[in-house]
Amino acid sequence: MSRVLINGWFFHNPNTGSGQYLRLLLKYLSNAGSGMDIHVIAPISKRLPESCTLHVRNTVDRQINKLYFEQIVVPQTAKQIGADVLHIPYWAPPFKSPCPMVVTVHDIIPLLLPEHSRSLFHRVYTSLAAAATQGASHIITDSNRSHDDIVANLQVKETQVHTVHLGADDVYSPQQNPVASNKVRTNYNLPDTYILYLGGFQRHKNLRHLLAAWTWAQPIASEDCPLVIAGRLPKNPDGYLYDDLPDIANSLGISDTVRFIGEVKEEDKTALYQLASCFVFPSSYEGFGLPPLEAMACGVPVVTTGSGALKEIVGDAAYLISDPVDARELGAAMISLIVDETLAADLQNRGLLQSAKFSWEQTAVDTLQIYRQAIS
Repeated sequence: MSRVLINGWFFHNPNTGSGQYLRLLLKYLSNAGSGMDIHVIAPISKRLPESCTLHVRNTVDRQINKLYFEQIVVPQTAKQIGADVLHIPYWAPPFKSPCPMVVTVHDIIPLLLPEHSRSLFHRVYTSLAAAATQGASHIITDSNRSHDDIVANLQVKETQVHTVHLGADDVYSPQQNPVASNKVRTNYNLPDTYILYLGGFQRHKNLRHLLAAWTWAQPIASEDCPLVIAGRLPKNPDGYLYDDLPDIANSLGISDTVRFIGEVKEEDKTALYQLASCFVFPSSYEGFGLPPLEAMACGVPVVTTGSGALKEIVGDAAYLISDPVDARELGAAMISLIVDETLAADLQNRGLLQSAKFSWEQTAVDTLQIYRQAIS
């Protein structure tokens, strides 16, 4: 039986995109009956699917420790356990691997967006990752857009790079659970109707423009329909990579109609989506875009952009705005879904059909096939 070792660094950050990918990949690899011996190397102990074996190498969560873990600990462990293939499920491959290496590069945002490489450490880290990626046997990425960006910027052969789309986990569906819905309404103090954003807070997510757009849309919404922004706000917004969103809301005079509800537990996300009147995701660049897909799977109409891979993922099932930094256009999109019930219902139906085209089951099958190619 072939043995696979997966870098599990992001076990201790399950709410990040890389953490979500790691968790769901292991879940569906196990469900797929891979016929492979799956091992995970992680800095902390964490419950895994029964078919996986965990190796813990304790380390402190600091930048230099992360680099040591990635470059030294992971390949050492691969050699110790006799791995036939090493999978790095985020963009941080080691320079040397004792076996064929598969790297998942979700996107190359640090190369494409300058605000993500402001510090010397991040510039060096990105340069190391780009150089080490050339040693990968195969590269997995989430979308055709990321595929093209990788080929254009990382000096790798097109045949090395494989698009493996992600999916919405099977917990996301339009069927509401009254107990879960009531719990989420109570725990997060949610009204009967609200507009939802759930995701990251980096500057390219355009939350400052969403707040500006809300100054246009809010007067059309009912007084009891706030803009709900979910997720853990950055501790030290610097105005460069992260904006001080509560301060911006206050300066725009909309603080009383915008609610920052903080980090959302994984088990609460489905109900949070389901209870929203619409979901807004005005990002300028995504390597995939899981939140819009999850919202569509929950039967919620989506407003997003055609930027990055988003149009590839949502197709014609979302209200697409052409300019993610145009507050008037974004405001008009939200107003359209607030006042036009027919349009909202049409996007709900289209979204359910579109989200069904993507599945983690297929993600696992395609990933296993790439493992086999690397081993052979």
